[in-house]
Amino acid sequence: MRYFEYRHIVGFEETNVVGNVYYANHIRWQGRCRELFLRETVPEILEEFDHGLALVTLSVNCDYYHELGAFDELALRMSLADLSHHRMTLRFEYWRLSEGKAKGGKAEAKGESGEVLVARGQQELGCMGRRDGKFEPRAWPASLLEALRPYAGS
Repeated sequence: MRYFEYRHIVGFEETNVVGNVYYANHIRWQGRCRELFLRETVPEILEEFDHGLALVTLSVNCDYYHELGAFDELALRMSLADLSHHRMTLRFEYWRLSEGKAKGGKAEAKGESGEVLVARGQQELGCMGRRDGKFEPRAWPASLLEALRPYAGS
């Protein structure tokens, strides 16, 4: 399965007093990954936003398996899990690529590639149009559907 990848290095401002990444940042990174996907694969969609298109987040979740800390390198990988007329579900996997210098100790067991799956998340989105100050469901733009095609999972 192909995925869109957003790479991130954790900064001190993303950690809490204990020194690990504050949980809400994982959700923020999902949004950033989604935005960069649009920017890189469907830049023309910005014009549709000016004409009433709205991508509305209907639900979001994240399951945490391992902690992240300052300077950890992260690959957030997004794929398409489900698609209907005006709803879609995006799947996110968070992979630590290397441990930051701010962390002590050794990393937990790693796979062949040296990457560690630290979290999984999901977002359900709705495609809406604005009309007379209200939202109503609408079909996904063709350009977005075409951009998502390579990222559809099983």
